[in-house]
Amino acid sequence: MRQDDSDYDNFAEFSYLSSDDDLNAVESDDQAEFDSDNAVAFLLDELEAALPPELSYSVLTESDIRGRIDDDVAQLSAVLCLPKSDATLILRHFDWDASKAEDSWFADEFKVRRQVGLPTAAAQKVTSPPSDHHILTCKICFEPHPLTSFNSADCGHRFCRCCLRKYIAHSVNDGPRCLQLRCPEPSCKILVGDELINQIADENDRKKYSNFAIRSYVENSSRRKWCPAPNCPHAVEFMSFGDLNYDVSCLCSHSFCWSCSEDKHSPVDCETVKNWSLKNASESQNEMWKKVNTKPCPKCSRAIEKNEGCMHMRCAAPCRHEFCWVCLGSWTGHSYSCNRYKDVDPDGLQSLREEVKRYQHYYERWAANEKSRQIAIRDLKDVRENVVSEIGRVHRQNHSQLMFLTEAWVQIVECRRVLKWTYAYGYYLPIREAAKKQFFEYLQGQAETCLERLHDCAEKEMKKFVVQGSCMHEYAAFRMKLNELTKMCKTYFENLVRALENGLSDVETGMNG
Repeated sequence: MRQDDSDYDNFAEFSYLSSDDDLNAVESDDQAEFDSDNAVAFLLDELEAALPPELSYSVLTESDIRGRIDDDVAQLSAVLCLPKSDATLILRHFDWDASKAEDSWFADEFKVRRQVGLPTAAAQKVTSPPSDHHILTCKICFEPHPLTSFNSADCGHRFCRCCLRKYIAHSVNDGPRCLQLRCPEPSCKILVGDELINQIADENDRKKYSNFAIRSYVENSSRRKWCPAPNCPHAVEFMSFGDLNYDVSCLCSHSFCWSCSEDKHSPVDCETVKNWSLKNASESQNEMWKKVNTKPCPKCSRAIEKNEGCMHMRCAAPCRHEFCWVCLGSWTGHSYSCNRYKDVDPDGLQSLREEVKRYQHYYERWAANEKSRQIAIRDLKDVRENVVSEIGRVHRQNHSQLMFLTEAWVQIVECRRVLKWTYAYGYYLPIREAAKKQFFEYLQGQAETCLERLHDCAEKEMKKFVVQGSCMHEYAAFRMKLNELTKMCKTYFENLVRALENGLSDVETGMNG
């Protein structure tokens, strides 16, 4: 992006900023645009700090979860020399923390038995009458039944199988509390174990009970979470912790933040996402939202709806005016300076009108990039399913030779996501920190410039190579251009993300130096 020299006088002392000559050289012509030396000139050496440590996690399917449960139960059962049904109840009580369960058990076994609901070693189970033909009266239905029709938990209180089945069914239909189901005897504190439930309950209730057990394994643990994507049955398990925002990807392709379970939102933190979402909800009825979906052509004032991803717009005939969707400036000579919020009256920022204008600036760009991201996702799917095969047929190339197309679109989708959240970051960046604000807008502008060029190339130039008759020389030039833009865009956004995640601390370092 070309910038006025006056805009960056404050950054002359930062050795890692590219000179205006370097920037203009990259944008002057295609040869310089893709020259590797000029691409390296964009790198900000001071931002080469280490990325957050890679945190290990695994995505668990339902069968994985069942396997983990069986392994944990078997291990604790062997360590404590207890039946698996008792080990299961103990693990649930301690939220599936085996170490805590073992420590507590060896510290005070009697206390753990009492807390969990297991019979103590000194307790005697009710002995059976000598004859299987003996008749007993059920204490629930008060009907006489033969002994063979009775069952009991470890406490030994017998109830007829029919009443126990109804008792279990009622508890299971009542929700996850069935995992803490106690003996029907009013004065008894002993839990009904999985073994008895699997023996008595019908198939439907056993399935519900098993699902509640799986849920407890995930939801009662601080190391596991369900994927928040609609109808996704998978869970994510983390192996390490810290004070960072974790971005995880599920098998369903949904990426989300481990800390807040919202969609992936780096480089901004969870608190910024929360505040921004609340701000958007409170302003949802404002007239400004109408401007997000349609905008007037700057030349003929015709209402225009955005239906493609990049910000390069062209009005319909007979106007055909070309302009930028974000700032509405003419596309001819567009310098991508529209990422900057222009504070026209610093003394009036406390007024409601100025605050609404400021919020509208950042929201419209946030929403525009989200809309472009959704369109890019749609286009990525089309490229994978149709365009790659068509270009391969026309130019006689195999799938591996055409990977650069999908790589470019994947990069576009990810960069649109990052760029979207940088506008939320910019809104909450303190206005009084002018140096940080200028540096932020510089980095954001450089990244946005490269992204628009990449998106424009992938969206518009790619179309002519789908049809017969396109020149192989032109196709080779397009491939090189798209590859170089993809690499440059990746570098820009990596630098931007690092700077924002570090709180733009390099500004303070440069000024103090």
